[in-house]
Amino acid sequence: MQAQVTNPPQQKMSSKLILPFVNSTMNVFTTMAKITPVIATPHLKEDSHATYDVSGIIGFSGDIIGSVVVSFQLATASYLVNALMGMPVDTKSSDFNDAIGEIANMIAGNAKKDLGLVASIGIPTVVIGSGHTIGRLSGVPCVVIPCHTSAGDFAVEVNIKPNK
Repeated sequence: MQAQVTNPPQQKMSSKLILPFVNSTMNVFTTMAKITPVIATPHLKEDSHATYDVSGIIGFSGDIIGSVVVSFQLATASYLVNALMGMPVDTKSSDFNDAIGEIANMIAGNAKKDLGLVASIGIPTVVIGSGHTIGRLSGVPCVVIPCHTSAGDFAVEVNIKPNK
């Protein structure tokens, strides 16, 4: 399923950089978790606070630099991890952290191949806790792709730019 995205707010980041993340998110969740997310209108993020309590973070280097953050409500993250693993996983376990990192890795990896540029992705970092902040590239917009599912809400936050 291919989604369409018009240029994000204020047209500061090309939709060519956002659309691969929208399509990847749809693909990862429908294929791996058997849940179809509803993608809401992307918008600019004004602060560095994570949208939700659980964040998987992947850095980009090469022709694209920056990061993508997949941020979940704790209950949503728990439901999705349990669905992916096929069994209950304690939210305080390393397996939970690994699964969140893998979700972020799958979204970033799938999007990377559609960006049309040479890029590498880093090892995922997972942060859990309400109100945590995430460092971002300064002077580069962070576009939030809000997602709604029957399991709850999550967001994909894209803060990348071409590396000239």
